[in-house]
Amino acid sequence: MIGVIETDFTKSTLGLELPTDPRWANVAEKNIADILVDHAYCEQKAASSCISLIVQYPERARLVEMLTPVVAEEWSHFERVVEQLTKRGHGLGRPRTDEYVVQLMKLIRKGGDRELQLMDKLLVNALIEARSCERFKILWKNIGDEELQKFYYELMVSEAGHYHNFLDLAKEYQPEEVVMDRWKELLRAEAEIMKSMKPRQDRMH
Repeated sequence: MIGVIETDFTKSTLGLELPTDPRWANVAEKNIADILVDHAYCEQKAASSCISLIVQYPERARLVEMLTPVVAEEWSHFERVVEQLTKRGHGLGRPRTDEYVVQLMKLIRKGGDRELQLMDKLLVNALIEARSCERFKILWKNIGDEELQKFYYELMVSEAGHYHNFLDLAKEYQPEEVVMDRWKELLRAEAEIMKSMKPRQDRMH
């Protein structure tokens, strides 16, 4: 089963243009409490982002149908990350600014066509899920903590599903060629953002 999932990631989810340096896992493992705190808030923000889309586009029945269970799943991930923190004797701590997401949000077109804005929002969410999935894969394959290995494998699979949800929704509302052209633009832009950012030992992204 793992082999099948990993092949699917190679063909689809990991279409990111700039892979994470695998050595990031070593730094992350040494600062796992900080990583878990940041991860918890990433899950909280993911749930909030889906809620925001539902509130902004309630007339989109398919969007509401697909994202409502994602809200519940992302919030359950938040709870599970907090549980991992508690097990290790750490508290949640305060949220940190996610500069990666801040930069990605700037790529969403402001004003103009509301339909194109929706497409951009869905694709930016897909990008965040893809990068999270990639980071979870690195942690799963490289850290020594067996419980966290299993934990991150499970979340990796889940994030891949969310990635597909957002891409499929974008294609629901725009022609596939329009979506894929914009997706390629955003992939290139995401790679540039990654190049400009110094890796942080206390950040998931």
